[in-house]
Amino acid sequence: MQRLFAEPFQIDEEHHCIFITGDDVNHIKNVLRMKPGEEVWVSDSRNKEYHCTIQNLDRDEVRLQILYVQETDYELPGKICLFQALPKGDKMELIVQKAVELGAAEIIPVETKRCVVKLDAKKREKKTARWQEIARSAAKQSKRMLVPKVQPVMTFSEALAYAQELDVCLIPYELARGMKETKKILEEIRPGETIGIFIGPEGGFEEEEVDKAMKMGAKPITLGRRILRTETAGLTLLSVLMFHLEEENGSIF
Repeated sequence: MQRLFAEPFQIDEEHHCIFITGDDVNHIKNVLRMKPGEEVWVSDSRNKEYHCTIQNLDRDEVRLQILYVQETDYELPGKICLFQALPKGDKMELIVQKAVELGAAEIIPVETKRCVVKLDAKKREKKTARWQEIARSAAKQSKRMLVPKVQPVMTFSEALAYAQELDVCLIPYELARGMKETKKILEEIRPGETIGIFIGPEGGFEEEEVDKAMKMGAKPITLGRRILRTETAGLTLLSVLMFHLEEENGSIF
C-alpha cells in the first residue's frame, strides 16, 4: 500500500481528514493514477500512522478520509547520523537510499582532503536536493515514520563540530585495534543514544583527520580484515548497529 508523509498541520483528526499538498499531489494523480476510494498509509513523521482512503482529488490538493490511526514503532531505538565523505560518480545516491532503509536518521555529506569530487555552491545545492528526494522515496518504501534529513555538504571540521553533541562517534580505520576491542565499543552503545558514523572517501581518511576525530572523542573501530569500499563501509556498520540496537531494546517482530 502506498505510504505518504504529512506534517501535523495537514492532519485534522477532529474531522477525520488529511490534506496532501505539494509534489505528492502530482505523484498520486499522474504517476500512480490513484482514484477516490483507494487506500493509503500516512505517517505524521512522529509515531502515528493513519490508514486512509482517497476522498477527493483536486488540482492542488488530495483530501484523505481517516479510517483509523495506530501508534507504531518502526524507527530504531537510537539516532544514527552517517557522516559520509563525498564519493565519486553517483555512489552517494545508493548510499543515501540504503542508509535510509537501514535506519539512519540523518545523513551528512562531508568534503575531506582525499575526496576526488569537489562541488561548488550551485552543485552542492542541486545535489543535496536530489539526495533528499532519494531519502524521501526510500523512507516511503521502507515504512519509515520520518524522512531522514540530508544536510548540506560540510567540511571535515564542520562535521566534527556538528558531531560534538552526539553521545558516541565511530570512525572505521584500518589501523584500529582488533575485533574484540570493536565489539566492546559497540556493545557499550545503548538504545536512546545518538550515534555518529564517519566514513572516508575512496582513498580513506588522512591520518591528520583521524587524529582530529579522535581528539573530538570519536572511537576508531575495525570492520574486519578486508578493505571495504566507501559505499560498503557505512552500510556495513549501519547493519551491525541496527541489529545491536533492536536486540538491546528487546524488539519483537
